[in-house]
Amino acid sequence: MIKFFEETKDKKRYMDLLLIGDEQEDMILKYLSRGRLFVMENDDNVIAVCVVTDEGNGTLEIKNIAVSPVFRRSGCGKRMISFIENEFAGSFRRLTVGTGDSPLTVPFYEHCGFIRSGVIKNFFIDNYDHPIIEAGVKLCDMICFEKELPDKYGTVSEGFAEI
Repeated sequence: MIKFFEETKDKKRYMDLLLIGDEQEDMILKYLSRGRLFVMENDDNVIAVCVVTDEGNGTLEIKNIAVSPVFRRSGCGKRMISFIENEFAGSFRRLTVGTGDSPLTVPFYEHCGFIRSGVIKNFFIDNYDHPIIEAGVKLCDMICFEKELPDKYGTVSEGFAEI
């Protein structure tokens, strides 16, 4: 049975999975202490993690989302985002995320209902100590996305793929 919970004590124990979503540990540590870490599990197997931060003015930002390789392409990432949307419905107005201009991540966020809201030029060049390559693409700029959160819990209407 799939369950979600917030990890508050030992966030670093999920570092291996967090490094899938953001491959530089010192970058993760910058937001992990102030962020809220949510975990998706199935029979004590960690499926996915997501770190969100309160950016003020009703904005919640996804800083990291990662799905265990075994569970990829099964709807788990989308299910985690739906969980976050419902968890913070009524408390925040908007959910944002930044990602590289990759053929893997951009379509995922668009499929989850996010719309492009801007670009941070040279983000990956200026903030990482090594080139970040994803799906054969060297990441340079950060693509910013956002979506409005529902006013009430349980109003996210997308169905979930079962594992």
